[in-house]
Order: sequence, then structure tokens, then C-alpha cells
Amino acid sequence: MGAERENNARKRREWREYLMNKQWTLIAALIFTLIVAVFAVINVEPVKVDFLFGTAEWPLILVILVSVLMGALIIGSAGAFQIMRLKKELKALKREERVKYPELEAESAAPENQKD
Repeated sequence: MGAERENNARKRREWREYLMNKQWTLIAALIFTLIVAVFAVINVEPVKVDFLFGTAEWPLILVILVSVLMGALIIGSAGAFQIMRLKKELKALKREERVKYPELEAESAAPENQKD
């Protein structure tokens, strides 16, 4: 009973730390968004944008916002790719562990059957 209580306390502590981490991430994202928005609104003059196939004149605010969105898309894609790769690796390691140590799976299933 004491071990279960300690385990629950540890899980609650980990959950609080996770939420605090998410809060700071959200606060940082909001501050960054505010800075970019203020910077973009201040810079509204038209600028010449050179493409491979020609040139165009766009408001600087649009160039800034499109650049930020493209950067976020690239970073988000890289992060998603890394998460998918890590999940695949974790799945392979779990499969390898089940093959290598089948007695661990039997032990973890045994307490569930004895809860009468």
C-alpha cells in the first residue's frame, strides 16, 4: 500500500512538472508572437522581393509574417519527423525486449490475475 501511495505521489509530481513546462512554453510562444506582431506592424513600407522568376513589391509586414510562418512550418515539420522516428525506435526496443525477456511480460501480467 505504501509503494502504491509513493508511486501515485511521483506521478502527480511528474504531471505538475509537465504542466509547468507547458505553461512556460505557452508564455514564451505568446511573448514571441507579440514581439513579431509589433515588429511587423511597425514595418509597413513596401519592399522589393526578388524571386527566381521575377520581382514583386510587397508590404514588409507581409514579408515578415510569411517568413515567420515558413520558419514555424519548417521547425514543426522537423519536430514531427523526430517524434515519429523516436516512436518507431521505442516500439522496436519494446518488441526486442519482449523477445529477449519473455519472463518480464509474464511477471507483469501475473499481479493483474491475482487481484481477487
